[in-house]
Amino acid sequence: MALAKTLREYPATERCVGGVTHFEDAPQWIYDLDNPYLHGVYAPTVDELSVEDLPVTGELPADLVGGYFRNGPNPVYPPKNRYHPFDGDGMVRGVYFRDGKVGYRNRYVHTAAFSEERGNGRSVSPGVMGPFDYSISPFGIKDTSNTDVFWYAGDIMTLWYNAGHPYRLDSQTLETKGYYDLEGRAQRRMSAHSKVDWSTGELLFFDYGDEPPYMTYGVADANGRLQHEVAIDLPGPRLPHDIGFTTHYAILHDLPFFHDMNVLRRHKYRVLTFHQDIPTRFGIIPRMGQGSEVRWFECEPCYILHVTNCWEEGDWVVMDGCRSLNPMPDAQPGEGELAHMLAYMRLEANAYRWRFNLRTGEVREGDIDTLNTEFNKSNPIFHGVKSRFSYHQRIPLLHEGGHTLRFTGLVKYDNDTGQYTQWDYGEGVFGSEAVFAPKPGANRDSGEDDGYVITMVTDSNTWKSECLVFDATDITPGPVCRVQLPHRVPYGFHAIWSRGEDLYG
Repeated sequence: MALAKTLREYPATERCVGGVTHFEDAPQWIYDLDNPYLHGVYAPTVDELSVEDLPVTGELPADLVGGYFRNGPNPVYPPKNRYHPFDGDGMVRGVYFRDGKVGYRNRYVHTAAFSEERGNGRSVSPGVMGPFDYSISPFGIKDTSNTDVFWYAGDIMTLWYNAGHPYRLDSQTLETKGYYDLEGRAQRRMSAHSKVDWSTGELLFFDYGDEPPYMTYGVADANGRLQHEVAIDLPGPRLPHDIGFTTHYAILHDLPFFHDMNVLRRHKYRVLTFHQDIPTRFGIIPRMGQGSEVRWFECEPCYILHVTNCWEEGDWVVMDGCRSLNPMPDAQPGEGELAHMLAYMRLEANAYRWRFNLRTGEVREGDIDTLNTEFNKSNPIFHGVKSRFSYHQRIPLLHEGGHTLRFTGLVKYDNDTGQYTQWDYGEGVFGSEAVFAPKPGANRDSGEDDGYVITMVTDSNTWKSECLVFDATDITPGPVCRVQLPHRVPYGFHAIWSRGEDLYG
C-alpha cells in the first residue's frame, strides 16, 4: 500500500480492456469477477495517501474549518464467496480544511477481519450473502466497519451496517487505534447510525442481534463512559438501521423487514422478507428510560434506513426520514446469482414525516415529497429540535438507468413545505453522501442553513474526483469551490463533518 506526498507523484492511469475500464490503482483480481459493484465507479483503490495543499478551483470559504470524513467499502482480497458491497473492507477518507488550505488522507480500518486476512493473504470470512460460519466470526460473516463514521470523544469512530464492533481512528492520521470500548459496558457490539447529540456530546446507541435480547438501547456521556443501557422487548430478531432522538426521548425502530431464524440455522443463509401484513412500529423511550417505558406506535408497513431529524411539539413527537415501501424490489431477469443483492441495493425511498401523540396515542404520517432520494442529512446543531432543511442524494430508479445504487444530484428540501431545489452532478458524475458544515460560532439562533454543504464526486468520463463545497442557503448555482482530490475515489456509504474546534482544538 503505497504512500504519496504530492499530487504530482500520483497521476491517474487506466486502460480499457474488452469494454471494461482497468485501473492501475485497483486490485487486479476484480477483473476476474462479473459483479458491477467491483467495477467502474465502484472499483476499489489500494493506495493510502497523505497529500497536503490540494488545488482548489473557485473561492474556498475562509471560515470553512474542519473535516469531511466518508466511510465505504474497499475490498483488498477476492471474496470467499459472492461479493456484496457491505463486505468490502472499510476505508475512511478525510478532507481537511484549515488556514485556507485543504489536505487529504485515506486509510483502511484495521478491523480484526482485515488484520487476519492480511496475515493469511486471502479472504477468510464469508460475506452477507453467506453461508454464515460462526466458527470464523462471532457474527457468522465479516465485520468490515465500512458503513458509518462519526466524531466522538476525541476520535473518529467507524461502525458496520450489521451491528458490529466499533473501531477508533485517530482523527488526524486516520490510523486505527483498535476497538472502541465504552467504559462500563460489558460488550462492545453497536449498530451503525448510533447518534451523537452535539448539544450534550452524548452518544445514543443501539445494538441488535439474533438472540434475546434482540435489541438494547443505551447512552454514553461525552467522555466515552456508559451512563445507561436497557434491553428492548421485540417479537424476534430484527434489522433496524437507525435511531432518532429529541431533547427528552429516543425513537427506536421495529420494522417488518427481517429474516427467518429457522432458515438461517438450517441453511446458513439470511433470507430477508418484507412482511407487508405487519405494521411498522416506532418505540419512543425517555432518553434515560427503562425498557418497560417504551411507547410503541404502529404505522403503515415500511422500511426506513435513515432518519433526518426528530423533535417535540407539545404532546407530539415528530420524525422526518426517508421511507421505503418496497425495501426488496423484484429481481430482474438475467441478473443470475446476484439478482437479489442487486435488487436490494436499488434503493427506492422518499422524504416522509411521522407524528406521534404521547398523550392520545394518535399517529399521523405522510409524504413530504415523492422524489426518489435518500442518504438524507441535516444541520447537526438542530438535531433533537425543530428543523426545516435537509440535504439528500438523488437516486435514479431502475427505469431511469438505476441498475446499481448511484447518486446523481444533490437535493435540498424544505420539509415543512415539501419544496426542494437541486443541483445535478452532471452526466456520468456520481456523488457521495453530503454533510452540513456549520460556520464557526453558528448556533440555533444564527439560522439553520448558515453553513456549507460538502460532498465528494467522481467523474466516470475522466476518473477524476473532487470535493465540492456549496453555500447551504442556495445550492442551485453549484459549488462555490471544487477541491481536486489526489486519486480516484470509489463509491462509498456515510459521511460526517467534524468541527474545527473538535478536530484541531
